[in-house]
Amino acid sequence: MSPPDRILVVDDDRAMGDFLVETLGGAGREVRHVSRADAAVGELSVELDLVVTDLRMPGIDGLELCRRVVERVPDVPVIVLTAFGDYEAAVAAIRAGAYDFLSKPVKRDVLEHAVTRAVDHRRLRREVKRLAAGAPRARPGDLLGESAAMGRVHALLARIADSDSTVLVTGESGTGKELVARELHAQSPRAARPFVAINCAAVPATLLESELFGHERGAFTDAKTARAGLFVEAHGGTIFLDEIGEMPLALQPKLLRTLQDRVVRPVGANKEVPFDARIVAATNRDLETAVEEGRFREDLFFRLDVIGVPLPPLRARGNDVLHLAAHFLARYAQRAGKPIGALTTAVAKHLVAYDWPGNVRELENVIERAVALAAHDELTVEDLPEKLLRSARARPATLDGSELVTLEEMEHRYILRVLEALGGNRALAAKTLGLDRTTLWRKLERRASKSPKS
Repeated sequence: MSPPDRILVVDDDRAMGDFLVETLGGAGREVRHVSRADAAVGELSVELDLVVTDLRMPGIDGLELCRRVVERVPDVPVIVLTAFGDYEAAVAAIRAGAYDFLSKPVKRDVLEHAVTRAVDHRRLRREVKRLAAGAPRARPGDLLGESAAMGRVHALLARIADSDSTVLVTGESGTGKELVARELHAQSPRAARPFVAINCAAVPATLLESELFGHERGAFTDAKTARAGLFVEAHGGTIFLDEIGEMPLALQPKLLRTLQDRVVRPVGANKEVPFDARIVAATNRDLETAVEEGRFREDLFFRLDVIGVPLPPLRARGNDVLHLAAHFLARYAQRAGKPIGALTTAVAKHLVAYDWPGNVRELENVIERAVALAAHDELTVEDLPEKLLRSARARPATLDGSELVTLEEMEHRYILRVLEALGGNRALAAKTLGLDRTTLWRKLERRASKSPKS
């Protein structure tokens, strides 16, 4: 169970402090309120997940507190609350190291969304550092993952490893179905015996029968010698039938007989040959639909789907993408002879935000490419393919409904971000935003006039 998020609230207004503690105190969080920034400095530690502070306070103000946090615990984000509403204060807060700023009075849903984003950012930075430090993997094989979705897969594999029942692994292309089969074999009593794999879609239909079941010498034109076939080669171990949904319909009755009786009849032979191998099949197809459409035998489907292992797509595995990226980074950096030891936080954000339609296979290709292009001792955003960056840029600022604000509010926040990025240069900001300077000034003044004064 994950430890609770620890949040420090700093505000000299008791009522505001109570409001923040009450609002943020749910969802398994530990929230502590102090009324002075100098007292907050004494409580700064790496155990904190977030600081939420007022801007104007007696003694040390919120800006100075931001600077102290950056000096002492740079990975802890700070959200600054200000009742003044002017962009200069917001820009100053960002420059002092604040992660975000919110104008008072702040709505509960807006505050909750901002806090969730900041805490997630903290977790992401912590995870990147842990991976960069070479923290040991939880599992010895290449089937990596600590997400809840992969935890269920690992738990299921542990339960069925000692069984000889046929297994059907399902999942999108690139999710690692062969790795699941290999992990199952490695955990089974058959681990010391052969693991034999074949992609049923990669072998021409005219050769697939011979590959699987073997053939006698002279059974066909090129059969100059006899061959045992993969089922017999896997004797004592595991045979993995990848892309089983592509099995030709004409060959499916023979495969069904093989699964039922654990014997094969080589092409051109008069006798059946017994074998003892566990059968694991995999597909990215919907076999039930294929059965309904007459493209796959129903009896064969039931014989294959004795134990189903659904494999989640990478987009449903949370921060597993970072574990896998670190794994591939170490592999390809070693192959390339490059001293690349880490991902930057910016790279990690892009990796986590991307949907990964090609799943783990696509991630591996992206990291291999990035290592080849890398010119530093860590991967940077410049090493990522443009499609990842386009995907991130295309995401709206709010998608999940947890923060619903007016277009005016969104515009104002974006203007402030642009100003901050350009060092407060209004002329350049206006040009970047496609506005004239007068229009930009009026937008800022209009918003400032609507903000309550403290």
